[in-house]
Amino acid sequence: VARSLQWLVQQYMESAEWSGLSLATRKQRGLFYRQVTDASGKVDCRAVTKADVQNAMERRKSTPALANNFKKSLSALFKWGMDHSHVSVDPTAGVKRLKTLNTDGFPIWTLEDINNFTKHWSLGTRERLAFELIVASGLRRSDAVRAGRQHLTDDVLKIKTQKTNTQVTVEFSPRILDLIEQTQTGDFAFIVGKKGLPLTKESFGNWFRDTCRAAGVEKSAHGLRKFSATLAAEAGATSHQLMAQFGWVNVKQAEVYTQGADRELLGKASSRLVEEQIRTKFSPHLISGEGNRSKKSLKSNG
Repeated sequence: VARSLQWLVQQYMESAEWSGLSLATRKQRGLFYRQVTDASGKVDCRAVTKADVQNAMERRKSTPALANNFKKSLSALFKWGMDHSHVSVDPTAGVKRLKTLNTDGFPIWTLEDINNFTKHWSLGTRERLAFELIVASGLRRSDAVRAGRQHLTDDVLKIKTQKTNTQVTVEFSPRILDLIEQTQTGDFAFIVGKKGLPLTKESFGNWFRDTCRAAGVEKSAHGLRKFSATLAAEAGATSHQLMAQFGWVNVKQAEVYTQGADRELLGKASSRLVEEQIRTKFSPHLISGEGNRSKKSLKSNG
């Protein structure tokens, strides 16, 4: 039906803008659009109202993060439709996002988790290599399963992320490079299955979850990525440094970690920098001051 919701979705998914989206984004939005077209595909896209979108959000209120992604997907659809004169109004405008907990649902690993995992999985196992690579690089699982020797030049790994299509750069330590050499890997992927074949991000996620459970750790690969980012932030990495390693394109994502870093550690590091500047720029005055105080002290004692 001309100008139906199904027609609008089809036009959008055949556009250059759609082709420019990452595979993960297209997959997620495609699922939402399928829900919409299955339920209301024959409805005239120009007749969709703000109330319709609010009702759709209300039906999804039990999963607020999912509801917000649903609204984001609809917003992209109607914004494209307005840009191409298919609709004159964006019905998602003014619809409020649902409140979510300040978490992405993946708990961060603790030092106890780290100890339990490393005690259970020894160096040289595929399980330990996967763990070590994620801690060292902070790669998402969709990139961890693709990373291989073709991305490695000397000790530097460079790979474009699947989610954001941005390059991340990681310098591997000699320890990590040695670990790669002593572990079973594939020709084009460091992390492989039992038969030496690459894994999909889904199969890797399931395998690594089972690997964690075997070590008594109730966490995920994403929680390990968060641990890696936290380590970097607590060591003093800037937001832009975190973006370069972890593939974020928004400073706010990096600031989640820099703002949440151990303020005591950062405070001590900052105070050492201040002291270094004081010694460099004002040391003659300090020496002079110390001398004057010494003379006054001698006179008072005399």
